[in-house]
Amino acid sequence: MRDDGALYFYELHEGDDELFTDVLLSHDSEFDEEEFLGMVLEARSAVLERFEEDTLSEAIAAELARHHGFLVVDDRQLRVAVNVSAEEGETAVVAVDELHAPRTPDEDEGFRSLLVDLEPEDRRWGDA
Repeated sequence: MRDDGALYFYELHEGDDELFTDVLLSHDSEFDEEEFLGMVLEARSAVLERFEEDTLSEAIAAELARHHGFLVVDDRQLRVAVNVSAEEGETAVVAVDELHAPRTPDEDEGFRSLLVDLEPEDRRWGDA
């Protein structure tokens, strides 16, 4: 274990075409690619058949935290959030509690997004 205060960051991705399925982890030890992959594969095997998290990435991250001392970097560590804007006077602190408050479907309406990347030859609609 290092005592110089350095932190190293590791990332898990679940599928190339999924939105918001990345998980960021930190650790005070530096692992090379093969070491980290080995830990991830071990954690995946341990949780694959049964996990309660929303995604496999989150389940693997939780397993890495339990057995290898990783810190899952998520909103639990968030202390201050600032909404930035190009407009003068609109950059302001957002209450962290507001970011975590449950929303009704109507409140979420303005915050949904969908990313679609289509090649012109793959379109199935709008062509005569």
